[in-house]
Amino acid sequence: MKKYLALILALVMAVMAFAACGKKTEEPAAPTGEDAAASNTDLTEISDAAYVLGKGKLVVGITDFAPMDYKDESGEWVGFDADLARAFAESLGIGIEFVEIVWDNKIIELDSKVIDCVWNGMTLTDEVTSAMNCTEPYCNNAQVIVIPADKAEAYTSVESVKDLTFAVEAGSAGEAVATENGFKTTPVTAQADAVMEVAAGTSDAAILDSLMAAAMVGEGTSYDKLTYVLPLNSEEYGVGFRKGSDLTGMLNAFFADAYAKGTVASLAEKYGVSAAIISK
Repeated sequence: MKKYLALILALVMAVMAFAACGKKTEEPAAPTGEDAAASNTDLTEISDAAYVLGKGKLVVGITDFAPMDYKDESGEWVGFDADLARAFAESLGIGIEFVEIVWDNKIIELDSKVIDCVWNGMTLTDEVTSAMNCTEPYCNNAQVIVIPADKAEAYTSVESVKDLTFAVEAGSAGEAVATENGFKTTPVTAQADAVMEVAAGTSDAAILDSLMAAAMVGEGTSYDKLTYVLPLNSEEYGVGFRKGSDLTGMLNAFFADAYAKGTVASLAEKYGVSAAIISK
């Protein structure tokens, strides 16, 4: 933890030094040629952590995905991921902003610096790990099939659901699994929309993250006539930063400290995901 705090302090000092260098008593002539190219490189090659610390807030890309990220009655974003992200930002001494994104555009939003990370129960797929600098996995997951509860007994194998039409979130692990199995799909914007498709009868089934399915359908939920069956795979969640970002190592260090202090276990119990947590 001391090394972690020392790294933060060093980055803050670097940002302050960079800002101080920008204060001039005289306005020099604009650089040209090779000098101009060198000047532009100097301005763009600060570290990702220094960039985020310098602007004073961490912008987190999310979707409405209970129990990981969702709004409470006051309209504030809460959830297992949201609460951890807020604690991480506080440990850095900066603020936080949650931005709801279209999941299929997450890599574009990250690379263009609309957001600083994707922290939303994100499955560590090959596409994600090749496009982002990802943390160590912190949570287990699986893709499951959501169907009307009164039809559940008819669907006990992958072969038995081959003729169904599935609503899937575009760009999601659920869509990838559906494609791998040769399922007929209807892409939608969010996993919540996929559930609505099944409830409305416009799709036979949906493919969801198991953690979301457990929170969203079944007895005691708004979709008590739906259930989920047939885990289709095994997955792990991670947080994604821009390629080469030094924030990834800082978050891994934060996770280690949060595990040791019991913060992760406490939040996991609060949001009902204790069974899915990867022990450290």
